[in-house]
Parts: sequence; structure tokens; C-alpha cells
Amino acid sequence: MRRVLLAASLTALVSLAACDSKTDEAAAPPPPPKSMARSQQMYAGQEMITKIDSATIKVGKPGVLDVTVLGSVDGPGYKNAALLPRINAAPPKDGVYEVDVVADKPAVAGAGGATPTEIKKGWSPYPAEHLKGVKFISRTNSVVAMLPAS
Repeated sequence: MRRVLLAASLTALVSLAACDSKTDEAAAPPPPPKSMARSQQMYAGQEMITKIDSATIKVGKPGVLDVTVLGSVDGPGYKNAALLPRINAAPPKDGVYEVDVVADKPAVAGAGGATPTEIKKGWSPYPAEHLKGVKFISRTNSVVAMLPAS
């Protein structure tokens, strides 16, 4: 009887131990860091562009950061593309500032379909003492452009 009881206890322990096993095969990647900046107020009729394909930044004339963004909007007729720097309570720890890329949507909706757009602007004054890069944000993605090594 003692052996039967011992065998039953051992079987129960093995069964319970198997129930608690976990596998880390598909560990989810960590979520992206939360932005500490808030968006500026957009004017009536402005909206974020659909997608950003690429972006570059470089220091131009003193006090001006030359910015080029290639992306797409929902259709033809978007105009007055602009860059709206996000508002930070303090300089970002990593030196990467966030900018919303916006444009005025057309008064009359045209045929849909992605339409390429290019934005070339000068950001003045920009936070030269802290800036290492700029994160450009659209409706569907974001692209980070770092300052070239000088």
C-alpha cells in the first residue's frame, strides 16, 4: 500500500510540474518608448501626410537646419506642406526631436491614390545645442534622420 501511495504521489507531482511549463518561443518585442512630447495645434484643414519614405537633415546657414522629407499624401491637391515641431518640457535625453509632417488637404476630394510629395524647409531657430537627430512623424509611420558627423 505504501508503494502505491508513493507511486500515485509521484505521478501527481510530475503531472502538475508539466502543467506549469512555459515556452518563450514567440517572445514579443518590447513596445516602442512612449513619446514625452505633445503635438502642436494644427490649423483648420491641415492633416498629417500619409507616409514618409525618407528624410535628411543638415546644418545650413548659421541658425538654420535644412530639412528634406520625401513621402506621400492620399491624393493630388495637397499643398502648403509644413513641419510642426512637437513641444517638449525638456530637451529629449537622446537628442532626437520629434516633428509632425503636415499639409493642407484639398478643398474638394479628388481621385484617391498615393501621390508623392517632397518637403524642403529650413527649421529656424532649432535647438542646436541639444539636437542629434529628428524623428519625422506621419499618419502611418515615422523616420529618424540623424545629423551627419562633423
